[in-house]
Amino acid sequence: MSDARNVVIIGSGPAGLTAAIYTSRATLDPLVLEGEPSSTSDQPGGQLMLTTDVENFPGFPDGIMGPELMMNFKAQAQRFGAEVQTVKASKVDLSERPFKIWVGDPDAAEPTHLAKTVIVSTGAQSIMLELPRENELIGHGLSTCATCDGFFFRDHEIAVVGGGDSALEEASFLSRFASKVTIIHRRDELRASKIMQERAFANPKIEFLWNTEVTGYLGDDKLAGVTTVSTTDGSTGQLDVTGLFIAIGHRPNTSLFEGQLDMKENGYLLTQPGRTATNIPGVFASGDVQDDYYRQAITAAGSGCAAALEAERWLEENDEH
Repeated sequence: MSDARNVVIIGSGPAGLTAAIYTSRATLDPLVLEGEPSSTSDQPGGQLMLTTDVENFPGFPDGIMGPELMMNFKAQAQRFGAEVQTVKASKVDLSERPFKIWVGDPDAAEPTHLAKTVIVSTGAQSIMLELPRENELIGHGLSTCATCDGFFFRDHEIAVVGGGDSALEEASFLSRFASKVTIIHRRDELRASKIMQERAFANPKIEFLWNTEVTGYLGDDKLAGVTTVSTTDGSTGQLDVTGLFIAIGHRPNTSLFEGQLDMKENGYLLTQPGRTATNIPGVFASGDVQDDYYRQAITAAGSGCAAALEAERWLEENDEH
């Protein structure tokens, strides 16, 4: 295993780059496969690269732009010797050690990299409406995270798309700031739990637009409203809102590990309770790829730190470093 890297980190974002900072400071010479800019999943820098103002990450009292924060993460990791490659892993073989990782052609006879330990930090992505100008409006009135962006919509009229627990949780949180929250749902009844429905119905700031789908976004540089269509009679309409929160679910970027790493029913990687260790010794998972509850940059960074410490200790215990 002399030609195997001590640590290969698949994916970046707060989790992967924090893991890179810690493992590089531990002189483990980590390699980070940060993903490709053209990829809809595994975006280098994670979802914060699509975020404008970040005001809830500790240490920045005046806030910081999401891309700038991730560039700082990356520069700090590289300062301590982490190697970062802007490529996407196309296949992994975790059946034996050293672990094998392919970049590019997944059918190539030989893997691109060998690894003594692997830290998976490929993240998750919000399921979007797939409408024109969606990417351009993220952070400019369009959001997928109420706890991240709700503060910016104080006294605004905004809307939430969805009908499950997540949508009602988002709407309830946003009602603390907004003057009015309209939940747009394509059916005439909610999928959310009864207790969440009762809370939403009892909230005077929350209204419902039933049997309706969003068909487009209004506004040039920032959101000024949405166009809608009725799912019952096809009639069209318009809702004048300055914020739209999409809460129709998240999809973890775990297809690369299917059949190898244990997963929850919803596709998120399964780790040991209170740990980042997976079912395969020497393979760890951090960040949103295994967190379907918090989904915050700070918790992702914390789990990246934990994964790095676990990888370092695993190497020490197995006389690998």
